[in-house]
Amino acid sequence: MTAFPDDTLAVAKDWLDRFAAALAANDADRLASLFRDDSHWRDVLAFTWHLTTVNGASALAKAICETQTETEAFDFEIDPDRTPPRVVTRAGTETLETIFRFETKLGRGSGVFRLVPGTEGLAGWTFHTALQELKGHKEQVGWNRPKGESYARDFGGPNWLDQREAAQAYEDRDPEVIVVGAGQAGLDIAARLGQLDIDTLVIDRHERIGDNWRKRYHSLTLHNEVHVNHMPYMPFPDTWPTYVPKDKLANWFEAYADAMELNVWNSTEFAGGDYDDTEERWTVTLRRADGSERIMRPRHVVMAVGVSGIKSMPELPDLNEFAGTVVHSTDYTDGEPWAGKRALIIGTGNSGHDVAQDLHSHGAQATLVQRRPTTVVSVEPSGQLVYGLYKEGPPTEDCDLIVTSVPFPILKRTYQLIVKESQKADKDLLEKLEAVGFKMDVGEDGTGFQMKYLQRGGGYYLNVGCSELIIEGEVGLLQFDEIDTFVPEGARLKDGRTVPADLLVMATGYKGQQDLMRLFFGDKIAERAGPVWGFSNDGELANMWKRTGQPGLWFIAGSLAQCRIYSKYLALQIKSCEEGIIPRKLKIEPTTAIAAE
Repeated sequence: MTAFPDDTLAVAKDWLDRFAAALAANDADRLASLFRDDSHWRDVLAFTWHLTTVNGASALAKAICETQTETEAFDFEIDPDRTPPRVVTRAGTETLETIFRFETKLGRGSGVFRLVPGTEGLAGWTFHTALQELKGHKEQVGWNRPKGESYARDFGGPNWLDQREAAQAYEDRDPEVIVVGAGQAGLDIAARLGQLDIDTLVIDRHERIGDNWRKRYHSLTLHNEVHVNHMPYMPFPDTWPTYVPKDKLANWFEAYADAMELNVWNSTEFAGGDYDDTEERWTVTLRRADGSERIMRPRHVVMAVGVSGIKSMPELPDLNEFAGTVVHSTDYTDGEPWAGKRALIIGTGNSGHDVAQDLHSHGAQATLVQRRPTTVVSVEPSGQLVYGLYKEGPPTEDCDLIVTSVPFPILKRTYQLIVKESQKADKDLLEKLEAVGFKMDVGEDGTGFQMKYLQRGGGYYLNVGCSELIIEGEVGLLQFDEIDTFVPEGARLKDGRTVPADLLVMATGYKGQQDLMRLFFGDKIAERAGPVWGFSNDGELANMWKRTGQPGLWFIAGSLAQCRIYSKYLALQIKSCEEGIIPRKLKIEPTTAIAAE
């Protein structure tokens, strides 16, 4: 085995130079010899114009050489403006991690490679390439910012405000892109597209930007730390709290849209759309607050409505007999009206626990009803372990690139190790939960809550105090299979007892995006696009942040960090379609999601 040398920069440069020489010679065998057999290449647009992962030295070398014919990548060098090469531990493996840059025929890219000791020196373990910029189409930021000459010192013409109002009205034009949803996903992609000079309209059914957070339950705060959650171009102020309250975030969204000059129509519903394959345009119907409708013909529709779409309301035995109030957790806002009342909460994910805790804090008698085992981790320190990279010191931009560079097999191993660490840290909590009958798991293959999120968008709880309430008996616990039927007074159990309730909260999650597509676009388009979210056979999220089987239909969702990172790549694809660089129609068949409920 070979130890890591002291001069990491020289070693990293030597390996990258040998990689570039093998690529220039189009020598797949020589390229493969630089990598370990169990190596991985993840490409984000730079070579493949797709988000894809190739595993194994021979396979990745062949794929890189094949795509190089069109890509014409050159000028590979260690990026002097980024975090320098350093020895770090990733997925339990000590590795030399290096950020590099390169050019292609059409753009400029960045990447990350990791070297590990082999029998004959250091060998490639992971290799990542990502498109960062299209040549001739730089983002309008920094020294490339607009000068404002169209309104500056033009005393006789429209000023900035006049132009902004005209732009947002869309009285004389249709946008090239319509984004459905003005949460973090919709605002991020609109901001990215705006900097690439793509005319974009964001629509949202709520009255104000930020209402998707503002209208949620009273006590809600983000469960991950502020430094992970910045938005493009406008990081949160250094004065902000570690865990951001929902109303603070909502107000920031509103300010962000104004500062980034985003065109947003509030109180507007997406009523449906159809795609013309010949003209490569959509015909969509938007319904405004006054009941009027506007027909628009954009080239692209971006669905930014979250990981899931339609509320899931499972059928419960004789629920129609229940005399109390039934609401989905999405519609739950505040426990104060339920003080002194009794509530059953169906579901033990984050929403179920938070609703139960909020009801308890307002003097309600809350009982959680568990349908299936739940992954439980403490919000600190265990819940933050997956974001540890952002505390290592590199700038956010470097952290984002490093995160993007991790292929699925390494990501899976990382989560497995984090689970083992979190289980040790939470040992006392988990044992006490088990003692009171709370059923738990650690996710598929021991990959924990984060992989559950990526696979199905739920099934876990980041504990901020409700677990202790369950342990102490302050919040009740009932297993769903104990319920026989619902009666006017509440839930009748199989042993004959009745659990009385005035309120039933359905914290039962959401249906997948394909159901939402069927509602908006019909079965044909839904089937053409395919499943959304959950891992595909290639280890990538299915039809997320990339071209789908339906031309002109895109999906963006996820955490604030995911939306910040992948909005860049989604915007570059749309810009490339508009410039004729890539076709709107995906040449390869969309992959099938393999996530399990």
